[in-house]
Amino acid sequence: MKEFISLVRRDLRLARREGGAITTALGFYLIVVAILPLGLGPDLNLLSRIAPGVLWVALLLAALLSADRIFHNDLEDGSLEVIALGPLPLELVVAAKSLAHWISIGIPLAIAAPVLALLLNLPGDAFWVLFLTMMTGTPALSFLGAIGAALTLGLRRGGQLLSLLILPLYVPVLIFGVAAMNAVITGPAPFLSSYLILLALTLATLVLAPIAAAAALRLNLQ
Repeated sequence: MKEFISLVRRDLRLARREGGAITTALGFYLIVVAILPLGLGPDLNLLSRIAPGVLWVALLLAALLSADRIFHNDLEDGSLEVIALGPLPLELVVAAKSLAHWISIGIPLAIAAPVLALLLNLPGDAFWVLFLTMMTGTPALSFLGAIGAALTLGLRRGGQLLSLLILPLYVPVLIFGVAAMNAVITGPAPFLSSYLILLALTLATLVLAPIAAAAALRLNLQ
């Protein structure tokens, strides 16, 4: 457990020193959400109806921008092979690096979402649902992104291929995240059922994604 925590801290320190990934993700998130009202016009009712979907889609794309960095930088400086040969199982290595990605990217995006929701006239009583669903769903995005990052490790233009591989896996998280928000905004579907499915998807991803990503890493490191 000590090695796991040390690896998470290491990745968080590197993310803080670089700073470019979170800046790019937040900047992209802001631009997408800010430009949309300009294209759709001043219809506040329309913006309120589409706000959940817009905020979730923009968050998915913003998180995807930095997914390839989960392993790429370590591969370039040779530290990935050293870590893979260390005492920590490769599955836990993947879990630690995915957790660090979520803390450095997913949490700031989830915190920024309610602020950006003001631009889309989201009802005030839906802000807590927006934050809750995004805090629940964003770990799945980071762990699924680790699968794509492991599969495309070392490939030229791997970022483009990663998007094609991972975006279909993001769809269930998107569907139930938006459904939970719509249940509060428009109804009549119950909030709890959609939210529990979203939570189950995240928990399943936390278990299965490190196994799949570790298998892909072993193939690429051979």
